[in-house]
Amino acid sequence: MKYRPRRGLTLVELLIMAVMMAVLVAVVIPQFGTSTDDTRKISAEYHLSTVRSLIAAYRSQHEGGLPVVNRTQRLAEILTSKTTLDGTVDSLAGGYGPYLPEFPENSFSGSSEVKLITTDPPMATDVTVGNEGGWLYNPSTGRIWLDRNPGFDW
Repeated sequence: MKYRPRRGLTLVELLIMAVMMAVLVAVVIPQFGTSTDDTRKISAEYHLSTVRSLIAAYRSQHEGGLPVVNRTQRLAEILTSKTTLDGTVDSLAGGYGPYLPEFPENSFSGSSEVKLITTDPPMATDVTVGNEGGWLYNPSTGRIWLDRNPGFDW
């Protein structure tokens, strides 16, 4: 009787390989899921820090005044346009700014809308339902937060 070399794998070997692959997938996939949340958090921290430092730069250039937010001027418009010393947006006569080329989005919701609030820090009632808002801004203190569950003051 001649010896024939085996070709292929036995059923037991295939099952062992399938189990090993399943274990690897179970270990690796959850790590990719959390990396997306980590990326969003890092992006949110960066944008929040940037906007806060630009509001501080605005204050130092406008003799301590905060951005004048009203019915005709939004915070995003003020920080992305030239302004006069009194804080009025004026693309021709403005000698200050722009501080940003475009206002950043909240990395969790994708919104760059700024909601004006009167509390400091924000309360649960200030947050847009479903965490779909962009930013929360208190024009009397100049503080800004993510429009997200309270306590996210990164």
